[in-house]
Amino acid sequence: MSLNPALRDVSYCPRCAAPATVQAPRSLSCATCGYQAYYNPKPVAAAIPRTPDGAILLLRRGARHDPGFGLWTFPGGFVDLGESVEEAAVREAREELCIEITLDGLLGVYSKPEDRVVLIVYTATTQGTPQLTAEASEIRAFDPAEVPWDELAFWSTAQALRELVARDDGRL
Repeated sequence: MSLNPALRDVSYCPRCAAPATVQAPRSLSCATCGYQAYYNPKPVAAAIPRTPDGAILLLRRGARHDPGFGLWTFPGGFVDLGESVEEAAVREAREELCIEITLDGLLGVYSKPEDRVVLIVYTATTQGTPQLTAEASEIRAFDPAEVPWDELAFWSTAQALRELVARDDGRL
């Protein structure tokens, strides 16, 4: 899989159709008309919702949600133009779990050079009872000691949860 499939087989400027210079995976430029396009990682906002007693709410990724179908994660998704990262984290919890959350603070920012996203994760407090959705085929409140480490959808899910549990245990 290419880091930037948008530049695969591209050799002409999308504005004027002149030959373009492609510096995969990061940019395309045209000496004829001056057009330039830079391709950057997409921001993904997420929240780890916690119940009032400290349990961590995770969802099992529902049908047609690859990568990670059938595995556990917390609500998150791409930040839309016109919204803040915080607004996106709250929106994703609403869309995926049908709950309102209050963000408690930034947990961490996660990225790897070979990934197309930068994940920004907040801790949050739940307001209400979550409901199943097309994106969440199962929802469960886990005690921090019972997180299903071998069934997590993404490396960043595991990393953020490890940091949260370590912080709660006073190790961070």
